[in-house]
Amino acid sequence: MAHPEIMEGTYDYVIVGAGTAGCVLANRLTEDPNVRVLLLEAGGSDAYHWVHIPIGYLYCIGNPRTDWLMKTASEPGLNGRSLVYPRGKVLGGCSSVNGMIYMRGQAADYDAWRQMGNVGWAWDDVLPYFLKSEDGFRGAAPMHGEGGAWKVERQRLSWEILHAVQEGAKEFGIPPREDFNDGDNEGSGFFEVNQKRGIRWSTARGFLRPAMKRPNLRVVTHANTETILLEDKRATGVVFERAGLRYRAMAEGEVLLAAGAINSPKLLEHAGIGRPAHLRDLGIEVRHALDGVGGNLQDHLQLRTVYRVRHASTLNTQANSLVGKAAIALQYLLTQSGPMSMAPSQFGMFTRSDPSKATPDLEYHVQPLSTDRLGDPLHPFPAITVSVCNLRPDSVGTCHVTSADPHAQPDIRLNYLSTESDRVVAVKSLRQARRIMTARALARFTPEEILPGPAYQSDDDLVEQAGNIGTTIFHPVGTCKMGNDAAAVVAPDLKVRGLDRLRVVDASIMPRIVSGNTASPVVMIAEKAADMIRGNGPATSPH
Repeated sequence: MAHPEIMEGTYDYVIVGAGTAGCVLANRLTEDPNVRVLLLEAGGSDAYHWVHIPIGYLYCIGNPRTDWLMKTASEPGLNGRSLVYPRGKVLGGCSSVNGMIYMRGQAADYDAWRQMGNVGWAWDDVLPYFLKSEDGFRGAAPMHGEGGAWKVERQRLSWEILHAVQEGAKEFGIPPREDFNDGDNEGSGFFEVNQKRGIRWSTARGFLRPAMKRPNLRVVTHANTETILLEDKRATGVVFERAGLRYRAMAEGEVLLAAGAINSPKLLEHAGIGRPAHLRDLGIEVRHALDGVGGNLQDHLQLRTVYRVRHASTLNTQANSLVGKAAIALQYLLTQSGPMSMAPSQFGMFTRSDPSKATPDLEYHVQPLSTDRLGDPLHPFPAITVSVCNLRPDSVGTCHVTSADPHAQPDIRLNYLSTESDRVVAVKSLRQARRIMTARALARFTPEEILPGPAYQSDDDLVEQAGNIGTTIFHPVGTCKMGNDAAAVVAPDLKVRGLDRLRVVDASIMPRIVSGNTASPVVMIAEKAADMIRGNGPATSPH
């Protein structure tokens, strides 16, 4: 960076964001040795032990070294609460701090995208990209890949109480399921995770590290991209700040925004791309009117119910003594297994809030631990958390910049529980969780409801309590939605509508949130985008 204005040379592609999607793009585009790629990351290196130890997410979220420390606006549906909204601040982005759950969603999710006019995004179109990236423990199979960059393994620990919950769920029509990722995730089972022998496997490890050995990739950390350079409706590069100096990075091919569902719309708005009235109010010159930027924000809200149990081992009891902590640390040191290898959730269930639903609309995350609030100390008694979330909420929010300062956090408004349908699902899901905990298979553990508490029985009570115990599951999507309607920001080829040489490649392009965890769908989106950018035909199944 010898020159204060122009980054050394020009590039074919400038990728903004070395997160879940950006690392995949950097790898795939630099497979062509004649392509020059610059990858800009506002955060720092992932060379931090808590990034790689799975339980370390507890020490990465809320840590300014690894988290942007964002917050939502006050949420009326959550009784006025503002939520902490973690976003990864390191190479790998949220894949370096997330829950590591490998989940594709349902075939119906992607078929619905196609029905909305997004040609090329149906289940049969995207499945080959899931297979391409996967290196799964099952090996090559019709629904699974082998030899890809995205490691998928079984978790390396077991809890008797979680097996009992699975037995109990069977009593209420939720059968065990071996595979959540074949397009139909209905049933119960233990989550598969993005790990390698008990170590977190982020996209930085899987995709970026191998690509960094190539001479045609340059990665710059602590590079805060401030705006996109435009000439005659064409993106030509970006301006970014590093260590107090500003630089221009020029792209002869395309500028690729992979900054995530919060920061990609922010970058567009700071470049003058968005709703004209909003931009003018902030003193930002309107360069391209696109009303959908920052709209359509969707997320999964989880309702965290807690049950005290007896005669069961849980993390609460293990981790609340020095001897227990020492045993946990020793087990991980010797075998990379046990509680320190835990994903935040070990056991899951997909089911329906109502028999009329065509596919499961609820996802449970069941954990052998409990707190009053996320981040608080574990309870001093054995307990489990039975979180349940509405997979397809109707509540939609917004994410917009609040000033012309490119470093200011945008205004994040999820509007959780703002629709009657979402409130109905919330009540049904809390009642369903209670029923499951009355199963005969759980009787020997005598579950006792702690949160929200058995005193709350009416629908109105449960809506209010949903607002008290609800919290994000960190799945923001949709703010640069794909489509052909007036609210769409990108077309099905992910090019920003009305502009040349500018694409968005991350969770923000989802027109509708998927029915499950979002990291692996973002990997798929980046895999598919790389093929489109390089002019390759659609991927086909390797089997």
